[in-house]
Amino acid sequence: MFTRSDFGEDFVWGVAQASYQTEGGFDTEGKILSVWDVFSHKKGKIERNENADIATDFYHKFPEDLELAKQMNFDAFRFSLSWPRILDNNGKPNQKGIDFYNRVIDKSLELGIEPWITLYHWDHPQYIEDKGGWTNRDMVKWFSDFADIASKKFGDRVKNWMVLNEPFSFTFNGYFTGEMAPGKKGLKNFLKAIHHSNLCQAEGGRIIRSNVENSNIGTTQFMAHVEPFSEKDKVASAKIDALINRIFLEPSLGMGYPTDILPVIKKIEKYMQQDDIQKMKFDFDFIGLQYYFRLIVKRNFLMPYVGAKEVKPEQRKVQDINEMGAEVYPIGLYKLLKRLDNYQIKKIHITENGVCYKDVLNNGRVDDQRRIEFFKSHLEQILKAKKEGVNVDGYFVWSLTDNFEWDKGFRPRFGLVYVDYPTLKRYIKNSGLWFKEFLA
Repeated sequence: MFTRSDFGEDFVWGVAQASYQTEGGFDTEGKILSVWDVFSHKKGKIERNENADIATDFYHKFPEDLELAKQMNFDAFRFSLSWPRILDNNGKPNQKGIDFYNRVIDKSLELGIEPWITLYHWDHPQYIEDKGGWTNRDMVKWFSDFADIASKKFGDRVKNWMVLNEPFSFTFNGYFTGEMAPGKKGLKNFLKAIHHSNLCQAEGGRIIRSNVENSNIGTTQFMAHVEPFSEKDKVASAKIDALINRIFLEPSLGMGYPTDILPVIKKIEKYMQQDDIQKMKFDFDFIGLQYYFRLIVKRNFLMPYVGAKEVKPEQRKVQDINEMGAEVYPIGLYKLLKRLDNYQIKKIHITENGVCYKDVLNNGRVDDQRRIEFFKSHLEQILKAKKEGVNVDGYFVWSLTDNFEWDKGFRPRFGLVYVDYPTLKRYIKNSGLWFKEFLA
């Protein structure tokens, strides 16, 4: 079994969470409505018609949550800024919202926990969505204004920044399938959202670089390990892989879009302006890899644009499936780390990795041995890659506490800390106690 010291002295050990999923206080102290505030109040959009108006009430309980992170011996805390809490309907700073994040940052530093900020974790203001949101090229200006104010307000104490959280997830689910906020559908919306996100990803990096001295800037990418079901499904698998794993990473590296394998992406060119290939490029200090599962793909000519379909884990009789129906596959993390290394990225951090299993609170304890095994097996794969020379330098557990899991509501629990939602009481799970011992 490995120890903390095997990963090296400078390896960052952190926990992660996001504003909409935890904060609550949805209309508190000048906060305006976000797309998720509006979307989650539409009947039938979220399991059991739940919403995050209160969520885990991190807005009021952040000192307790940060103390719990400290208790578990984590040295970094990744959190996102709620754009609608920081800027008002006229794009002007909301001082009370800024004060809240100052309190979170100051409390983190007081505890000896390094704050890591994610600028955007899916909750942009509803009034911006009313103007088209990510389908409107003006998003580059709106996002730039937000990035400028945030980095100036917090950059004196926060040096570690991530621009976007999983652009594939919010563009695909929010602008193509419509399963998530803002609930738009169709290829045209998706392609516009992809391109404007890529522009913002790089522009956000440039703004932070100019505003924050000694900054360490990254962006995070959701990646799945994709494999073909059989030899004849290789092309189908490559298309899904390009869609999920290459469409935001490669433009940031100056490689443009993966039109070689995914011709439908060529349609994005009608939304491009001169020099956009250059504008999408930014020299990030690190890439945040967010890994949860493997996908097995089969060709299916009835599927538009990609001609491919996932073979679900239950169809393959997979034993280890999480609460959201995804396959737990630790080796996939190793394979993705090796693959990212081939792009010669400066540094990689695992900015999200975790699992939702059914948790039962019993006399103030949660025995989540399966989750402990999940972490052990994934950390083993990271160490293997690290020993082979992959420059992976940090690991953030998703998540610090149970929280609102987007369209799935409060059912899936990812936390190291169990939240009893009716009372909002917190209980460290056995997995959290395992980390406490491991990181001691």
